[in-house]
Amino acid sequence: MLFGEDHTRKYKETDGEVGHDWQGTKCLLLTTKGRKSGEPRELPLIYGTSGDDYLIVASKGGADAPPAWYLNLVADPEVEVQVKGDRFTAHAREATPDEKPEMWQTMTKEWPAYDDYQKKTERPIPVIVLERAG
Repeated sequence: MLFGEDHTRKYKETDGEVGHDWQGTKCLLLTTKGRKSGEPRELPLIYGTSGDDYLIVASKGGADAPPAWYLNLVADPEVEVQVKGDRFTAHAREATPDEKPEMWQTMTKEWPAYDDYQKKTERPIPVIVLERAG
């Protein structure tokens, strides 16, 4: 299965029955508002958890530029999240310097390649905390 539009469509159609579990890890769907277009942008991302919050990593495979979804949520941190059949509004924020080391470790357990991605770029790769709204 492709990681992208096909993955997103199948995830939504099956409430994550298809697409939540992916290559030994797990995925959620993140919907941001395009910072230029204002249009919703939805994509599957690997996630971990910290308490009741969900964690995602803005790695873009170690590219020097951050992924577009990260720029979108910096511009508008109110996002939609779907984990399996649970769809909710969340507030996205970057992990604080105190939180990040433990959260990074959580995420490298989900996807060990994040450490390799960080070695490829001088850009500090952010961990994003998704806090369920109200």
